[in-house]
Amino acid sequence: MQRRRIIKSAIRAAATGAAALHQAYGADAPSAHADLVTLFEEWREFERPPLANGAPDYTQETFANRQETFNSLRKRLVAMDTTHWPVSAQVDHAIVRAEMNGYAFNEKVLKPWTRDPAFYAQVWTEQSDTPAHEGPTNHALIELWTYDFPLSEQDSAKLTGELASVPAFLAQARMNLTGDARDLWVSGVQTMKEQSAALNALGSRIDPAQEKLLAGVNAAIAATDSFVSWAEAQAPGKTGPSGIGKENYTWMLRHVHLIPMTWEDEAMLLERELNRALAALKLEESRNRELPELSAIGSPEEYERRGLAAVRQLVSFLDERDLFPMKDYMIPALDERIGSYAPPEARNFFAQASHREPMTLYTHFYHWWDLKMMALEPHPSPVRQSPLLYNIWDSRAEGMATAMEEMMLHAGLYDDNPRAREIVWVMLAQRAARGLASLYAQANEFTMQDASDFHVEWTPRGWMSRDSLLGFEQQLYLRQPGYGTSYVTGKHLIEGILADRSKQAAEDDVEFGMKDFFRELNSSGLIPASLIRWELTGDAMEVPPLLDD
Repeated sequence: MQRRRIIKSAIRAAATGAAALHQAYGADAPSAHADLVTLFEEWREFERPPLANGAPDYTQETFANRQETFNSLRKRLVAMDTTHWPVSAQVDHAIVRAEMNGYAFNEKVLKPWTRDPAFYAQVWTEQSDTPAHEGPTNHALIELWTYDFPLSEQDSAKLTGELASVPAFLAQARMNLTGDARDLWVSGVQTMKEQSAALNALGSRIDPAQEKLLAGVNAAIAATDSFVSWAEAQAPGKTGPSGIGKENYTWMLRHVHLIPMTWEDEAMLLERELNRALAALKLEESRNRELPELSAIGSPEEYERRGLAAVRQLVSFLDERDLFPMKDYMIPALDERIGSYAPPEARNFFAQASHREPMTLYTHFYHWWDLKMMALEPHPSPVRQSPLLYNIWDSRAEGMATAMEEMMLHAGLYDDNPRAREIVWVMLAQRAARGLASLYAQANEFTMQDASDFHVEWTPRGWMSRDSLLGFEQQLYLRQPGYGTSYVTGKHLIEGILADRSKQAAEDDVEFGMKDFFRELNSSGLIPASLIRWELTGDAMEVPPLLDD
């Protein structure tokens, strides 16, 4: 992808920053934007499917019956003349259009309800570190992590009601799942086995006196186990590819996730970043050859002590160097997520990093600051206050978390611990390797096993094991095209925003530091990086083509 050329006159005329947000969303906001918000609310209400026997209805007949309403919503959106809207309002319009494109793409191409048994998993035991769960999810999720045990009477009744949908939903799944995607099918069966295990664990935590809830749990277990048996019996007949192909992938990338790239562009970028990370690692190792290797944490007590200390060191570094707009929630948000000690034989890739230098992983935990920001400092626009659908936030959420790792390296976070710099390059190599593997899987040039083998082979130091993390990651990237590459692609786009804003500031002879950059970036919300660039620089040269059908 060629760098976009900044046109100064367009930049000067664009409405950006806090003043633009007020102009777009304040009391004097254009009535047309209010119309967009109304349409957005109608769209979000429509996007939730109707219920059938208490469960979301993803049958082909229901999609067909709803098509006319979808076409009407889309026609109203396209008919809006945004020419004279402030840039921030135009960005909102682009977000709604991307979501509608996501709906159309899922209905026509991805079809997770017909190809992917994992789509029918409802039980989630942990909160995602991203705005919404990663990958295609249904509209009847049971978020066990939101409940406090022992359950109150009110929560018991609520959970009982949620669990009641499981048997009907899995009965529907047997009718809907007509696809032939072998890797999605086999890995999806494993996901449903994990749901059964989670439900069994839930049952052991419930007071026997809560008979209705226990009956609901047992019914959900029986339905899940029966579904697993059915899906396993179907598996030998599933022989087709699971990727969506290069052409579909590029359409989704540009029209849904608003990434100004093609499949080929991403492959070139990720190969370059893999090579760059491996070369930089070798140079770091040469530079540090006289220094002792990092010693791994050896006990739970040491892990907690070093983890909490690393959080404070990271936040203090940002504050003392005036790199970041500080918030009271920054330390508490990370303290809750430092992780726990794992013995050497049980350490996955990320534990290999955190047990040597916790800060290398905690820089990626920008995620948890994002979630606090969404909850405590919601964006002025209703369009950006809740998570965007279809993982459209991935280039911003995963891209910024990944960019933060290398940005802090260059800013000097590890100047007193040079060996830690090596870990940053190992992590970038791993992200590039797994993303590149996922690209070839989506092109149907790799099976999921091939992608996993590549992922392991090209991750340095043997830190990527053939464990549950490997299976989770490659399954996710097969289920959600574009997600595996979003870490590196998003990083690339965010670095471009920093470069453009720095150039603008130099041309205008105004002071612009990293603190200003992060403040501006966060003010745009968790939206595609290409739209943030438009909003912050006024450069829309590539955005309209991204939104064309």
